[in-house]
This record gives sequence, C-alpha cells and structure tokens, in this order.
Amino acid sequence: MGVSEMREKWVQAEALCPHRLVLEHVTSRWGVLVLDALLDRSYRFSELRREIGSVAKVSEKMLTQTLQTLERDGFVHRDAKPVIPPRVDYSLTPLGREAAERVRALAHWTGVRMDDVQRAREAYDEAKRREAAAAALN
Repeated sequence: MGVSEMREKWVQAEALCPHRLVLEHVTSRWGVLVLDALLDRSYRFSELRREIGSVAKVSEKMLTQTLQTLERDGFVHRDAKPVIPPRVDYSLTPLGREAAERVRALAHWTGVRMDDVQRAREAYDEAKRREAAAAALN
C-alpha cells in the first residue's frame, strides 16, 4: 500500500469516527506522558524528552510525531522563536490543559484503585485456571 493510499484510508477513518482518533491521541502511551509533563510547565524539545525519559524511553521521532499530532488536535502550542540557535517551546493550549487535567486525574485514579484491579485480575486468572482444570478432567 502506497503512502497516498494510506493517507486516504486515514482521512476516511477520521471522517467516520473523529472523536475516537482524538481519544487515541490523548490516551496513547506518549500522549499521556506529554500532556502530563506539559501540565506542569512549558518545555523545550530536549527538556521534554528528558522529562518523559525519566518514565519511559521515547525516540526523537516518536516524540516529534506525538507533539505534531497533539498540536494538530489543538492541545499543544509550538512556539518557535527566530533566534540562533533556534528555540522551540511547547506548552498546552486551554483545550490541552483541560484534556491533561482529565488524563492526570485518570492516572491518579488508577494508582489509587490498583489494589482493586490486581484483586480482580487474580480472581479472573484463578477462575480461568479452574475452568481449564475442569475441562482437562472431562
């Protein structure tokens, strides 16, 4: 499949379900980390990469793509200053701040409720083990 065909499929998918794509951008692995970091302050690219790198290693390419996607969606503001060497700062727009606050709240909630999630996982796994054992006996 060529680049133009892939682009056309992407445009069609976006037209059919635009809110799902935005949700994917916000809740992606790197989207969550970028929004969370920028909620605290603006960052230059290298600073943001180091900040996110303290949690998970992100490639320059992936961070660039994530920032461009979030900028396109209206969540991130890219401020390129015409100085030498070039200086680019990234910050949240009001829409981005709203999304980041919700993402951070969800992250906090998962931390608070992780014990309950772990218990549910263990109960599920135990039930599956019992089902498998019972099936093996029959």
